Formats: sequence, C-alpha cells, structure tokens
Amino acid sequence: MKEKYWSPAIERTDKILKLLALNPNKYRMIDLSKKLDINKSSMFTLLNTLEKLGWIRKNNGGVYSLGTTIANIGASYLSQFNILQAYYEEGAITQKVINENLQMGIFDNGYVVYTGKMRGDSMLQLVTEPGMRFPAYASSIGKILLSQFSYKELKAIYPDEPLPAKTEKTIESVDELYQQLTLARERGFAEEHEESAEEIHCVAAPVFNHKNEIIAGVSIVMTTNHWQKKKDVAREEVVKLARRLSERSGQSNDSLMER
Repeated sequence: MKEKYWSPAIERTDKILKLLALNPNKYRMIDLSKKLDINKSSMFTLLNTLEKLGWIRKNNGGVYSLGTTIANIGASYLSQFNILQAYYEEGAITQKVINENLQMGIFDNGYVVYTGKMRGDSMLQLVTEPGMRFPAYASSIGKILLSQFSYKELKAIYPDEPLPAKTEKTIESVDELYQQLTLARERGFAEEHEESAEEIHCVAAPVFNHKNEIIAGVSIVMTTNHWQKKKDVAREEVVKLARRLSERSGQSNDSLMER
C-alpha cells in the first residue's frame, strides 16, 4: 500500500501484532522475519521495541505472544464502545446508498428486542419501535440472531409447535426454521418475506464482537415493490453495515475475511 502519509514501520508492526494474535507462542524472530518478509535487522528492532513497551512478550523457546498493553488498550476501547451510537453513525452511510428503513435488534429468549431504527424516504411505516419485542422466527433480524443456535437449542427455545403465525407466510415449524437458518449461515444474511407483515421484506446480517459472538443484528426493511428493484443492493449493503459494526465491536479483519 502506498499513500502520501504512510509509515512503513507502523505497517510492519501492524502485521506482526495481527500474526501473533492468530498464532500465539508459535513464531520466533527468524520465523516472523521469513513469514512477513521483513529483514532480520528491522525485525529485531521492532520486536525489541514492542517487547519493552509491553505490546508483545518473549516466552520460553524464544517464541512471541501478545503482551499486556494490548489487553489494557482493548479493554479501554470496549468499555467506551457504544454499539447504538455506532449503529447510527454507520447506518447513515448505508442510508446514503439504499435510502430505506434500517433497524437493529438483540436477542432475548426467543424474541428480538429492537434497539435502533432509522427511517428512509419510503412511505413505509414500521410497526416496530426501539424497545419493542417481536418473535425472532418471524423477522430477518431474529433469524440471523437465531442462526447461532443448534437444532437442539432451537427446540428448547421454541418447545411448542406450530409457532404462532403473524401472517399466512410465517414459519410455523422449527424444522423449516432451521433450514432457513442453515442457509443464512452459509450466505451471511437472513431474509424475511411477508412473514412479519404483508408487503414487507427484510434482509439482516449479524454483528459480531471481539470473541466472534453474535451480539446484534441489523436489517434493511422495504416494501415488495422496492424489494424487487433493490434486493441485490440491500443484501450487499446490510452485510457491509454489519461488518463495519463488527469491526467497531472488536472483531479482527482476519475473522471478517474468514466468514
């Protein structure tokens, strides 16, 4: 990467720290030098400085791992992180592209609890508001939140069938729900088509934290007419929004690339 204001030393440091985060107690100095294509003299200087500053530590056998400075800074960031504020900041970027209603929600015992909402220029009036609860199986946010659970866990969450329907298109069985969740995990997003309300279509993607756990879901909501015109853009933009929020929640770029 070549930019006008770019520090090669910091770029090399960034590569070292990210590699050690994924491979603790594996690499010695010579290994890091070969792996990252950094000459031994420069690598020695970088490692020595990082070790003295507490960013890394040298363990038995001369292998390296992350140090306590990383933990302290990470903890400070997470303590001041406000996901709702981040949602409105990042959602504004999405709104410029899609100009439709956006929502954010969290999972609570079989339900979605909506925590954020942004309106587009559409005349669509959503019945859900921040603070409201809605059956997770009948919404795209709910489905993406449910995608973290096994079939056995889903049966425990919804022991009684058929599931209460919101419309004639609402999923009524855990088996059908699990099939949709399997597809959602593969695609990285979940959809809902007139299952929560007639003429309403939604697509949602998951927000992950630094432990790679789903902590929230974000969705784009639109009418049938708009969905037919914008569905590809909606899928792309909701995934982008979720990834930006995941990064701000502490998930590494490497984890994002693995999905």
